[in-house]
Amino acid sequence: MADSGRVGHAMLLYENEGCGALPLALAFVQYLNCSHRHDGDSCGECRSCRQMSGLVHPDTHFVFPTNSSRKVDVQKPVSESFLSLWRELVLEKPYFLESELYEALGIEGKAGVIAIAEARSILAKLSLAAVEDGYKSVLMWLPEKMNAETANKLLKVVEEPPAKTIFIFVTHNPDRVLQTIFSRCQNYRVLPLPGEELASALEKITGEDRATAMQQAAVSGGSIGVALNAMGEREEYSRFMQIFKSLMTGLASRDLQTVLDSADMMSSLDSREKQKAFCIFAGECLRKIFLCQQDVPDMAAIAPDEREFFGMMASKASRTFCRKSLDLLDRSAMLLDRNVNQKMVFCDLAGQMFLIF
Repeated sequence: MADSGRVGHAMLLYENEGCGALPLALAFVQYLNCSHRHDGDSCGECRSCRQMSGLVHPDTHFVFPTNSSRKVDVQKPVSESFLSLWRELVLEKPYFLESELYEALGIEGKAGVIAIAEARSILAKLSLAAVEDGYKSVLMWLPEKMNAETANKLLKVVEEPPAKTIFIFVTHNPDRVLQTIFSRCQNYRVLPLPGEELASALEKITGEDRATAMQQAAVSGGSIGVALNAMGEREEYSRFMQIFKSLMTGLASRDLQTVLDSADMMSSLDSREKQKAFCIFAGECLRKIFLCQQDVPDMAAIAPDEREFFGMMASKASRTFCRKSLDLLDRSAMLLDRNVNQKMVFCDLAGQMFLIF
């Protein structure tokens, strides 16, 4: 696309969280603006490449969810107010997760949004001439966080941008991107990494042995961001597993009080992002139980010290429990996104799981 000069003015990259769509978008913009491309790659040495490598290219504008922060004192937060924190995170962890962004910006515990003030800021920037002799780019991370007012404000410029201006949207949930934006984009699926490739990358980045890297690759859904986060947050994994075991033990013994106590532990997690992360974690655990029920436990990549627990739960749970519970977890994550009271969400989740176990 870049070599032919026929570059789409609006592109949407769809990834599972942490699979590399953001680094891909950054590399694409760098290649577009490189003045000495060679053998299908940017040179890495020209002025434009150096600027992109440091995320300071004057014609590349970043947009991401924000909110009032404990780190940045602004009345109407927009991405530009947080650029230094954004650059620091992207350069340190290019495969970061949504929860890691909110922690870096100091807005953990709040819902990130792309508000109308962001749209006004984008329009003001695009009204100016390009500083360099290349493309002007707007790279928006998580366009599903835009409200309808913001999307409507940007609609015309996304549909008919100025010459040599492109929009690149990176989403984890394309079905939640407003249809007015989605329909105006060329859509590309950024696939998860195969297990062997992911394991090799984890070995190189973390220095872990091959067996550990392979095990983590098997349970990370091909996402290098998820894998790196899990390997660096063993305390969080232990906490999540403790809650999940308490929940499942209560369900298996038909002890409603233990199940409700587990719901309290879920709602007491530090932030909504961690609560949503627990929903994803629980879904992965249910996948392991389901595979054990199908007599293919080797496909589940279960740690040796957890095999007895998952095997026991597989023997006690109904055959429809995992499928129905996954729907309940998806619904709970959606309600958390909509700022529904956490105690109500998890109490209802636990009660519904008790009924279907």
